Formats: sequence, C-alpha cells, structure tokens
Amino acid sequence: MVWWKEGVIYQIYPRSFLDSNGDGIGDLDGIRRKLDHLAELGVAGMWISPFFKSPMKDFGYDVADYCDVDPMFGTLDDYDRLLAEAHARDLKVMIDWVPNHSSDQHHWFQEACKSRDNPYRDHYIWRDKKPDGGVPNNWYSVFGGSAWEWHEPTQQYYLHSYLKEQPDLDWRNPVVEQAMLNTLRFWLDRGTDGFRIDVIHRIAKHPDLLDNPVLDEDSAYFGQEHRHDENHPDIHGYLKRIRAVLDEYDDRAMVGEVYLFDPAEAGAYLGDGDELHLAFNFSFLCAAWSGKAFADEVAQAEKSTPATGWPTYVLSNHDQPRHASRYTFGDDAPDDDRKAKLLAAMLITLRGTPFIYYGEEIGLRNGHVPEDRVQDPVYWSLGPMAGRDPERTPMPWGPGPHGGFTTGTPWLPVDASAATRNVDAQDKDPHSVLHFYRALIALRRARPSLSMGTHRTQAVNESLFIYRREADGETTSVVLNFGDTPTHLPDPLQGAPVLLSSHPDPDPTRLAPYEARIVGG
Repeated sequence: MVWWKEGVIYQIYPRSFLDSNGDGIGDLDGIRRKLDHLAELGVAGMWISPFFKSPMKDFGYDVADYCDVDPMFGTLDDYDRLLAEAHARDLKVMIDWVPNHSSDQHHWFQEACKSRDNPYRDHYIWRDKKPDGGVPNNWYSVFGGSAWEWHEPTQQYYLHSYLKEQPDLDWRNPVVEQAMLNTLRFWLDRGTDGFRIDVIHRIAKHPDLLDNPVLDEDSAYFGQEHRHDENHPDIHGYLKRIRAVLDEYDDRAMVGEVYLFDPAEAGAYLGDGDELHLAFNFSFLCAAWSGKAFADEVAQAEKSTPATGWPTYVLSNHDQPRHASRYTFGDDAPDDDRKAKLLAAMLITLRGTPFIYYGEEIGLRNGHVPEDRVQDPVYWSLGPMAGRDPERTPMPWGPGPHGGFTTGTPWLPVDASAATRNVDAQDKDPHSVLHFYRALIALRRARPSLSMGTHRTQAVNESLFIYRREADGETTSVVLNFGDTPTHLPDPLQGAPVLLSSHPDPDPTRLAPYEARIVGG
C-alpha cells in the first residue's frame, strides 16, 4: 500500500485535540492517548500542526526552534513515544514544517538584529529605506499592513509576509537552505513519515523585490496581483532539493500548502514526480453547494494533475471555517447531518488523497467564541470574519465538563453542542456521522477501485454528481444528490448492489434529499 495515495490522512490541531495534564491546552501525550480512535476510524496516518518551540504569536507557525518541542506540548521523548505507538498501530505521522519564516525569537533572527555585519544577517531579507524615506516596495502582509517592519537599531527594514514577529527567511542564501534541509533530516532520522509544508509557494520572491501590480488601491493585500511576492519560478528548484532529502529515506511523503486558487498552478508544484508528493487543492474547498460546482472542480483537478502526480482533496482545516458550518444554511436544522455525510462520501471516494480535519468525523461545527475569549491575532488585524478561532475549538470526546477535552480551563471554549455532539455519543449511534466515516474509510480500503482506480464523471447537474471508479476489473459508482428534494436514480444504477448509503432506507429508484449512495457495478 502506498499510504499517502491509498489512505486517508487526519489533521490534528494539537492545542485542541486532548489535554493530558489539565493546563487547558492539548498536547502530544493527548494525541497518543487517542491513537486508538484514529486506528478505529481507519485512517492511514495523521498530520500534526506545529508543536515546535514558539512564542505562539501565531500558535506555532512562528517557530523559535525547528528541532525541539515546545514545553506546552511536551518533550522530544513524548514525540518519540507518540511516533512509536502510532507505528505500532500502522499509523503514519506527518508534521508541519514552516520554511518561509521563523519567529523573531529564533536564535538566527536574534543574532541578525545585533548588527548589519552579523553572520546571521543574511538569513533574513533586509533592505534600506527608499530615497524618499518610504518602505522598500509596496508589498502587504497577508495578516494586514505593510510587509516591511522598521528595525531602529540597525536602520533597515525586514520583510515579513505574515506577522511582524514572523520574519521571512532568505532562501536565496545557500546557508539558509542547507540549515532548513537539515531540520528535515532531524525529524526524518527520528522516524517521522513526512511533512505538511506551510506556504511553500512563498519561499522565493523576485530577487529584485519588484512592486506588485496594483488592481485596487483601496483593497490593500487583496488589491494587488501577487506577481513578485509568491509563486516565483525559482521555488521549483528549491522544491526539487527538498524532495531529494525525503528521497534519501524510505516511504516518506510531503504535502504542500500551495495557497493558490488555480488548480493548474497548484498542480505545477508536483513537478515531474520530483517535487511535492501532494498539493492541497484550495479551489475545491471553496466550491459552491451544487453537484455541478464540485464536478467542475474535480474536472479541473484531474486536468491539472500531471501524469506522475496524484490529486488531493480537503474540505476543512485550521484556517478555514468547518464545512459542516459553511454548507449548513437556509432551512437546514442545526443538527442536520445529511450534508456532512454527503460531503464525506464525496471526499473519501474521489480519486486522490483525502485529508480530514479533527472533529470532521463527528460533523463538528464552528464553535462559538465570545470576544473576550478570542485568541487569533487575525481577528483583530483583519476583522471578526477572518478570525480562525471558531474552527479551532476543542474536540468533544464525551458529554462531561468541557467535552472531556481537559480537566482545566480550555484555551478556547468547548462549544455547547458538545453535550450531544461528541465521540462517545456518536460511537453509540449506528446512524451517526462517525459510523458513516468509519464505514466509508473501510469501504475505500476494501475496494481498489476507490483507493486507486480511475475517475470518470457520468452525470452532472445542479443537484446530481455521479462518477465511476474502476480498477482491476472492479467498478464502483458514487451517486450524490446535492438537492433538497428527491431525485430519480438513473436507470443503469437501479438495481445495482448498494454498498453504502447515507440514508437509512435507500429507495431502489430514487435518491433522498442530500443522499449519498455508493453502488457496485
């Protein structure tokens, strides 16, 4: 089995998964204690968001030491124990790698700030003021404001694509590249199975730091064409060398956060089988609610994936509102899980690697976070709609205090829905979202057509998306009704054996509203 192709990968946001010591923050030992949940779910492995030493200005995406664990999450020994116990359950472990920027508390940046001639100065991107006293160029930070921060002691600006506490590394300095590649080897030597690479499309900027073309003066970051601060052609050379490091080890893989909404551009990061193994498809995540919209996204992904590549699908993550909330609207009852099941069926049965986000397997919605409990700095810099706390609220394991997440005060509030929407409750309910995910993943593992087969769309309209998967003489058809009314099942599929349905009593000739049905052919 090629685990990163045939299997399902489960994303864990460690602060919110399980707190093992009562401090209100999830940790590595908490993940270890729930490995049986992942094994029973049937996933091939997990991606754990950052747990490195960090001042936590951006909750671990500001790394102060790439080769150590932050004490709030545990120790290197805790990581090694987690890895060993995961491997004992045949679960792979991918970890986050943040190559575009470090924390301003990293040793390299602390040294770089001492003087212009410090040996670490060129680990980062520094520039003088313009002759008129202005910033070096017109680039904006993704998190708001200029991408340049003035450093008074050395009289220069440094570049930060995100928070000012996250200075961008200069990958054009070969010393930086080698140092970062060595951080990969540190974790690979411990037995880590792979990496999710943060904002890989930004590690190389135009060498002359040219101004971006302006489309709308009033829209700041979103009013520019990001021609020179991301997606530079030189990134592919760096990626080939990153891939070469992984290829020094057996059976390792990496998935890239290529935050570009053109599937063709994202697909280019797979190279000729010599760059990323997988690249997230964020266009798919943003599709409108209709059979045609998702079918169009799948068609684009299939077209944009090179012959040596493999598609990747995701519907939720730590930076995006949970899809069970995004797609619950209109007359849908708050506890209506039909859409969650339909999307699960699509995600798990498309040709490609599915990534599922913790809590997705119980249909978890965005949590309510009152303003006095807000943690995310983006909430304050870009506004409440951009805040990411609601999709990061703690995992509800049971109906007790704080959903069984912690015995202390949780870092974010556990949503009130945890009283009924939790793992223990859904484990006891054979019609729950959790049982449906388990059945879907088991079916994918059992049928080669679903794990590795070809994809062919058979029928599409606003309500219907029907596709066929084939491998080794086995055929499976997936029928999805995005409509809120019953719809006729196409004649060729009537009478086909039902392998799994999201409806408790599937009609042989019709699909119920929001029903997903998987049939053998």
